[in-house]
Amino acid sequence: MHREETRGAILAGAAGVFADRGLAGARIDAIAAAAGVNKALIYYYFGSKDRLYASVLEEQFREFNAKALAVITAPGSARAALLRYVELHFDTICSRRSSASLHQHFMTAGKLVQPLVTKYAKPRGDALAKLLARGIEAGEFRPVEVRHTLISITSLIVHYFSIAPILKLVSPIDSYSEHELARRKAAVIDFIRHALFVRPEAHVP
Repeated sequence: MHREETRGAILAGAAGVFADRGLAGARIDAIAAAAGVNKALIYYYFGSKDRLYASVLEEQFREFNAKALAVITAPGSARAALLRYVELHFDTICSRRSSASLHQHFMTAGKLVQPLVTKYAKPRGDALAKLLARGIEAGEFRPVEVRHTLISITSLIVHYFSIAPILKLVSPIDSYSEHELARRKAAVIDFIRHALFVRPEAHVP
């Protein structure tokens, strides 16, 4: 494999192992086996398990963040921009659902991910806060406490994927089937519309 192919294979293998076992439970031997490489190459490319973990998370967030900021800051209706963002966020996790629990690990990884929070999460959160404020000022959204509303929106999107293993134990329904994912996305959008929009049933172009 070429350099970029090797690096990509390591990142892909590590994503699965970290998603299954978290940072503490992941072992370099398991990551090497998943990537199909010698473990010495992992240290060569990334230096340590912590740096590999941070690189996996950055790989997950970089492309999504660029797309998300483009959607959030687009001119026009704040309602339309918010719904496009919610769909983008949900669909992005769906496309990577084998490693969806990384989003949960990201929330609990402490100092290790602080640079990623500063680089990705904070600019996106700031842009979303401005979008909500714009929508409130324009009369599209109810007057709400912006910070906690953003936390609620993120929780509605991410939490479903974080608890998927528990859902398997309590329900015979496959939470990751295309049908159930479509139902979940529709439920999230419906909840946000009725919780936040001044006219929840109005058409959003």
